[in-house]
Amino acid sequence: MSDETGMTIDVLRHSAAHLLAHAVLDLYPETKTGIGPAVETGYYYDFLREKAFTPEDLEAIEKRMKELARENVPVERLVLAKEEAVRMFEEKKQELKVELIREKGEATVTVYRQGPFADFCLGPHVPSTGALQHVKLLSVSGAYWKGDERGPQMQRIYGTVSFSKKELEDHLRLLEEAKKRDHRRLGAELDLFSTNDELGGGLILWHPKGARVRAVIEQHWRERHWAGGYDILFTPHIGRAALWQTSGHLGFYKDSMYSPMDIDDQAYYLKPMNCPFHIQIYKSRMRSYRDLPLRWAELGTVYRYERSGTLHGLLRVRGFTQDDAHIICTPGQIEEEILRVLDFSVSLLADFGFTDNKIELSVRDPKNPAKYCGADDLWCRAEASLVKALETRGLAYERMEGEAVFYGPKIDIKIKDALGRLWQCTTIQFDFNMSERFDMTFVGEDGKEHRPYMVHRALLGSLERFFGVLIEHYNGSFPLWLAPVQAVVLPIAERHENYARSLDRMLQANGLRSTVDLSREKVGKKIREAEVQKIPLILVVGDKEVERRSASLRVHGQGDKGEVDVALFLEKAKEFHQNKISTMNF
Repeated sequence: MSDETGMTIDVLRHSAAHLLAHAVLDLYPETKTGIGPAVETGYYYDFLREKAFTPEDLEAIEKRMKELARENVPVERLVLAKEEAVRMFEEKKQELKVELIREKGEATVTVYRQGPFADFCLGPHVPSTGALQHVKLLSVSGAYWKGDERGPQMQRIYGTVSFSKKELEDHLRLLEEAKKRDHRRLGAELDLFSTNDELGGGLILWHPKGARVRAVIEQHWRERHWAGGYDILFTPHIGRAALWQTSGHLGFYKDSMYSPMDIDDQAYYLKPMNCPFHIQIYKSRMRSYRDLPLRWAELGTVYRYERSGTLHGLLRVRGFTQDDAHIICTPGQIEEEILRVLDFSVSLLADFGFTDNKIELSVRDPKNPAKYCGADDLWCRAEASLVKALETRGLAYERMEGEAVFYGPKIDIKIKDALGRLWQCTTIQFDFNMSERFDMTFVGEDGKEHRPYMVHRALLGSLERFFGVLIEHYNGSFPLWLAPVQAVVLPIAERHENYARSLDRMLQANGLRSTVDLSREKVGKKIREAEVQKIPLILVVGDKEVERRSASLRVHGQGDKGEVDVALFLEKAKEFHQNKISTMNF
């Protein structure tokens, strides 16, 4: 998104973060400033201050921001020698900025200045504060300096900004709707999952109803994979250090791995990825070109270190189950296999209601080759194969320099939810390094040994993250085939309970996940509770229904559908369930 001058929304947001810090220092000059990046919904800035910011403080800060915007203060870009920049912020008594400059600054650093306020920053920024008329502060929360719980406790102020008043109003409505759909709130209200400080941050407890949805997702995933020519694997959660040394993870990925465990005087690591285990299965015997391609998939639980300040419900966790797969093939098969994965990805995401996708091609950062392993010609060949697959399918994509993983380029597919937000799900990663590192071979038609190619891919990403996205996309009102409880039977009085139980048994016998509410509450309250729990089908039974062997139907989100014949109802409900139809029409 940009305005008529070509200014992007990220530049506007980052500039608004500077305006926020400027206003805070004007009002509370003793405050120490941290960092202030643009984020997906706006921006934030971290501050170190003894006294907590109050709602009244936020109102005063926002008022000062708008005053500074009206003053149209010019924004200057300064290029300073590193030590000169250090002295500037030492004079301002901004010790955290001095720390950042010493850590990240090179021989020269850029500083952006607007009036008395200055910030160490790469930019770019708006030419003057007059471009920041439409700002709004949203909230304040705690954060650790650099995301490290051992560091100082900061206060993080969140805000948003838009190019026009109407865009700001529209964006604020979107944020309000997003707040209502927050998977953490809905997860608690619908009793789907929880986290627990006693257990540890970033570790998810799946409650019975959430686990039921997960089981449905997993079974559909398995059936689609078996139908798509994949075999399913299971592998351990830990492996010896030598395995991760060979794979390159200890060299390139160690900061995201947990500390080793000492077992029989040898170091073992929790697995951050599944690929080395799949390779060990491949190497368990000699392979021929006739065996290839091999398509091996696993719902493998992995563990990756995330700083506590970055954890966020189901969306950013430390232990998660990845719908991982590895395709091992000959060089001549690679393009066809990537096409198969692309088609499979788009089809599987559509099963869950996601048909509007954005595709990114992540390649190396040419300025930082040390981050990657493998020869240049292999990288070029791999990238060309991914490009060819995308172009063959006529799929538009955005090239993302520097976003490749250390062992190869990748295709990322981001899904768009009901609010138009993009979520990273599918990753298709080309790998020509692992086969070399692990000395993987196959016997070709010529009787000689050759190196296979590998494709790493995850379609849903992690089940935790995907479930969080599903909750927010559907606002907790899952389509019938995914709903943890698909139907509830509500007897009006005690004399109707036997019929309600028999109806519940009939629903279950027809493959529907149902329950019966035998509480002594009035039926109106039972209906309200079923609606709050977002149960798709609500069957009310009283004297008339018992006599006619029928039921009164309510459909969540649609209201009262009147009396229905049970046999006809079951026929339709089974059709909606089995065919994964999202809109029910009774």
